[in-house]
This record gives sequence, C-alpha cells and structure tokens, in this order.
Amino acid sequence: MPQSAKSVRDVIRDHYDSLTQSERKLANSILENYPAAGLASITIVAANAEVSSPTVARMVQKLGYKGYPQFHQALLSELKAKFSGPIEKREVWAREAPEGHILNRFSESLVQNLSNTMAHVDTDRFDAAVKAMANPDAALYLVGGRITRALADYTFTHMQAIRPKVTHMTASSATWPHYVLDMVEGDTLVLFDIRRYETNLLRLAELASKRGIRTILITDQWGSPICKVADYVFNCWVEIPSAWDSNVATMMLLEALIASVQEARWPETRERFAQLDELFDTTRLFRKFS
Repeated sequence: MPQSAKSVRDVIRDHYDSLTQSERKLANSILENYPAAGLASITIVAANAEVSSPTVARMVQKLGYKGYPQFHQALLSELKAKFSGPIEKREVWAREAPEGHILNRFSESLVQNLSNTMAHVDTDRFDAAVKAMANPDAALYLVGGRITRALADYTFTHMQAIRPKVTHMTASSATWPHYVLDMVEGDTLVLFDIRRYETNLLRLAELASKRGIRTILITDQWGSPICKVADYVFNCWVEIPSAWDSNVATMMLLEALIASVQEARWPETRERFAQLDELFDTTRLFRKFS
C-alpha cells in the first residue's frame, strides 16, 4: 500500500507517467473532481470516466493498492481526516499513541511533518511565489482564518519591513469586499487555510481570482478547497498527538518564503531596514545598551 504520508492524489501523480492512455483518462477524471470522483462504486467511477471497470482495477493496483476496496477506503479515510475537529483528532492519536513521554511523541511527529513538508515543496513553484510576493509594482495582501490569522499577522510584520504596499486583511470577512475593491490585476493574495476549512476564505479566493489576482495558498497535507482556484499551493504536514494541528512545518515554509523575498529585494530592503531603525531610535521603542 502507498505510504500513509502521501494523499491518494499525490500517489496518482507519482505514478501518472507509468499509466496507459485509458488509465490516464481515469486518473484525470478523479483528479478533476477529487476526492468525490473516487468515492462511488467501481462501476460508477468507470462510467463517469468513460473507461471499463477492469481499467479501474488495473490502475489502482499500479498505484500500490491491493484492489479497489482498499483504494476506496484510503479516499474515505483521507476525507474523514480532512474534516475532523479537535475531539476527533485527539481520539485518533490517543488510540494510536505509542508508549513513551509526550515530548518524545511530539518530537517524532514534528520531525516527520517537517520532512514530509519539505519533500513536497516544488522549487519552481516556490521561486514563482517568491517573485510574486517580492514584486514592488504589485500590492501584497495577507489573510488567515480563525487560527491561521496569527500566521498572516506574523507574515505581515516581516513583509511590511521588507517591501511597500502590504496589507493585512482583518479577520472579519464582512470587510473583505472593501479590500477586493482595491485589488487590481497582478496583485498577490496570500491565504492561510487548514482544516476545518473556512467557506469565507474560499469565496474570497474565488473573487480575487476572477479579478486576475495571483493567489498563494498555504494549507495542510489534505488541501483546502481553495486549491482549485489558487495559482500556487503549498501543503504543510500538521498532524501531532494533540486535539490541535501544528504550525511548526507551516512556520518553516513561511520563514523560508520571507527570507527569500528579503533576498530578492535586498538592496531596497536594506534601505528600508536602515530607515526603520532610525524611526525606532526616534521613538525609543527598543532599549539601548551602552
């Protein structure tokens, strides 16, 4: 069976080049309406993709599953994990938690999350996202949800020092249309959305996309529905032995993005840092040691 760290979607993409023409037709059908397209019976899945049932059976075995039932169960498990809340999350890790101190279990989980996250970062996509975030001719907007707004705020604090025209959108979705009103084609919107995904963030991404705004999504390993409209998607592994998800891997990716944008703009950013330090000295924000 494929590695549990990978989603069924990733497994399909990994094996795509080895599939026959009919199997690729099936794979495309599943990926276009993922994961719903693979949750029906084998005959319905085959009919919807306009292939035969034996084609479905052959493809799932090529993917590493024993048969369609196991493939189907993998999708169901993924869907269940995707929409689970704090109570369900804790029940899962409490049942499966290995023996030992929780610090050890946390450490093991975090190391695995970091490894899986880095393994799934496409460097070309990363560089393109950095270029969009560093573009001084375009405005940069940042927004998060109930939990992830803290990540948006952290990003804003750094980006505001690095470059001009950065906006941290408020947590109230009622105000978002006012921000969208000022967005113009070529601007960039960075969204943070992890399970349980927020409907208002999806609507915002759809509105921005229709206006020609580049959208960068930072989400979890299962992928927010915003993946369908985002220009650049980064999946971060978040599961830990807790009722909550972890932001450690997300912060690692985020700080790599921030550092890269800083380097891409360093001459201008250096001057901004110098001016900012002068302002800090004037306001005596930081304590000086002689």
